[in-house]
Amino acid sequence: MLAWQSDRMPDRELDIVLYGATGFVGALTAAHLARHAGTGVRIALAGRSRPKLEALRAELGAAASSWELVAVDATDAPGLRALAARTRVLATTVGPYATHGKDVARACAESGTHYADLTGELLFVRWSLDELDAAARETGAAIVHACGFDSIPSDLGVLVTAQQVAADGEGTLAETTLLVRSLKGGFSGGTVDSARQQAITARADADARRVLGDTYALSPRRGEEPSSGRKRPTGVLDRLRRLVPVDRDAETGRWSGPFVMAAFNTRIVRLSNTLTDWSYGRDLSYREATDFGSGPMSPVLAGGMAVGLGGVLAGMAFRPTRAVIDRFLPQPGEGPSVETQAAGRFRLEIRTTTTTGARYRTKVGADYDPGYGGTAVMLGETVLALALAEGLPRRAGVCTPATALGEVLVERLRAQGFTFDVERTTA
Repeated sequence: MLAWQSDRMPDRELDIVLYGATGFVGALTAAHLARHAGTGVRIALAGRSRPKLEALRAELGAAASSWELVAVDATDAPGLRALAARTRVLATTVGPYATHGKDVARACAESGTHYADLTGELLFVRWSLDELDAAARETGAAIVHACGFDSIPSDLGVLVTAQQVAADGEGTLAETTLLVRSLKGGFSGGTVDSARQQAITARADADARRVLGDTYALSPRRGEEPSSGRKRPTGVLDRLRRLVPVDRDAETGRWSGPFVMAAFNTRIVRLSNTLTDWSYGRDLSYREATDFGSGPMSPVLAGGMAVGLGGVLAGMAFRPTRAVIDRFLPQPGEGPSVETQAAGRFRLEIRTTTTTGARYRTKVGADYDPGYGGTAVMLGETVLALALAEGLPRRAGVCTPATALGEVLVERLRAQGFTFDVERTTA
């Protein structure tokens, strides 16, 4: 691996730039940094409107009073390059990233500046791997995607599971499933808009549809992946399961249905496995689903989720149906009240069977609204870890949270009330 950025450029004018600071999640992230960064971290707030930046800094109080403000547009490539060259870490909350994020990420990759975002856009991460990975490796920049609820709980949850399995000498991960046990809180308008724009792109672009349909779409070593050469099941039941992904666990009797973020999260986890030379195991089979329980209405609820989610995603690709759907979805920059955020929480459970037959259960969760407050904490702790650079894996190029920050980020999030608990089970 080439030299990491901190080895080459030990000091710059700034430690952290938060771009998109005046957006809903951006402002929450700024507030987290104001509470937890400390006086020794040099921070700047950036965005399109200087008056809005000034108002935000005033709201943050004394802790942010000395923070620099930078007005720069997402289309101003020279301005973004100049900004990236001044800081060790740049975090951006400005999406959709395929539309507003390419110049920002490129500026960081070419400047040797560590980068973090909140993207859940498969096509954007694929573009980043194709266009920025080589430059980032050369400059020593870590380009870290998916640093919010997409996809830190999944990515770090599987990481700590694999680490415990290895420590116990129980081989590597095989059949592994993340189940959403409880989820209270909304998805941000920015997340919805990213899904909307990706659906529009996929409808018009056959290559985009191919990427979105590829289980290992993010792999930089596609031909070496475990699934290469395997034939897809073609039976009637298999086709039906792909169309309506509802399943019943024969052992527990519990029903599961689709999880809206599974298509992206599963690919990030598989990318982490590939980037670490398949440290989780070449036999890893990973999926995500929502748990609907074992009651009489459980299969109905699971089926309803499958049909409803499929309908929304399909409807976003067409202008007439998109106009109707948009009336019921949050818009970019919108968010819930403070009271609603305070009531938010998420509880996830990862179940795995290892190559030796051992079974493990990992509980991941926090008492934060996943799409807003929780995401702000995750992004804030990510950029603080990158800025301080203590104990990191020191990986350059396009990365995942697990491969760029690993156990360092796990411990930082535990200190913020997050749970990552692994236990061995008998069933």
